This record gives sequence, structure tokens and C-alpha cells, in this order.
Amino acid sequence: MILSVNLEKLIETLSRFPGIGRKTAQRLAWFLVANDKCFALQLAETIKTTVESFTTCSQCNMLSESDPCPICMSSERLDSHLCVVENNADIQILESMNEFRGRYFVLGHLLSPIDGYGPEQINSDLLLKRIATLKPTEVILALKPSVEGEATIHYLWELLKDREINITRLSTGIPFGGDLEYSSMNTLANAWKRRYTV
Repeated sequence: MILSVNLEKLIETLSRFPGIGRKTAQRLAWFLVANDKCFALQLAETIKTTVESFTTCSQCNMLSESDPCPICMSSERLDSHLCVVENNADIQILESMNEFRGRYFVLGHLLSPIDGYGPEQINSDLLLKRIATLKPTEVILALKPSVEGEATIHYLWELLKDREINITRLSTGIPFGGDLEYSSMNTLANAWKRRYTV
């Protein structure tokens, strides 16, 4: 079947979502154009409004509807513990454990020179500024145990090793190559409790 230019563009756009292949993108695209057009237009408006309402927190680099974000503004959070994560979704996952009351920092990416992600792309300068401001006693590297994660942990350890900070990482109860997003709450909670010095 020959697809229209607009439909093909929609399929290509939808297939950029994580976990969405071309076939699923085609089904979603056909659903959007063939069914209730009001729903599709409302979805488009909701996406536009939501995306435009978010900005990056100048302190922790987390996406938020305010700057500073609610976590950075909270007086109930502890400055003594700083948890470094790869992305915003990781914060939501860790918060759902109700185990951590410290602050966060979002790298945005893991080190991956082959993909063009070096120290500048993971916001290491902003991280150092955040550490200088908070003066935490512990920095927790809550990064996935993958090749990129290990490289990032090693780089950050080298960056921080001469400071009077306890640098810890999550226990490897999380499988190598696994994402925090797909770990069970028990696995994540156990890995959190068994974190160790880098």
C-alpha cells in the first residue's frame, strides 16, 4: 500500500518512541487518522501544552514546570545526600521507593563517545557546581550497570575522588545492562540498601 506523505511522516515520528517499532507505529497512526479525530487533535494539543510547560531546573538539571524544581525548593530534603541519575524517569522510580530524602542531579546522558556524549554532554560542570553548593557527605551514583554506566561511574569517581565525599553506587542486584525502569521494586530497594563505595 502506498502511504500518503503525511501518514508516512506520522509513522516515522511515532516510531521514534522507545519500544515502538514500525508496525506498532503504523497501527497507532492509522488509529489516530481513522477514528475519532477530536481525540487525535486533543492529544496533539495536550502534547504541545505539556512540552511547552516544562523547562530544565538550573540547579539539578531535572525537567520541571518550575525553576528551581519542587525537589530543589523543598526545605524537607537533605543536602547531605546527592543522588546522581541518568534521566528524569529515574527520579520518579527512586522516589516511589520512599527511601531517599536527599537531593538529585540529572546527567541527561551517560558517557558514550561513539554517540557523541562526552563530559560536557553529561553536564559534569553543573554537577560540580551543585556539589560545591550543597556540600554533600555522600554522592550516590544511581546509574545503570552497562558499559556506558560503568564508564560514567569511573569518570565521576575520578572527578570526585580527592574531595571529602563518600562516593557510593547501587549494588549490582540490578542486572548488567538493565534499566532502573524495568527493575522490580524489591530488586531496586535491595540494590539501594546495599549500595557501596566506588
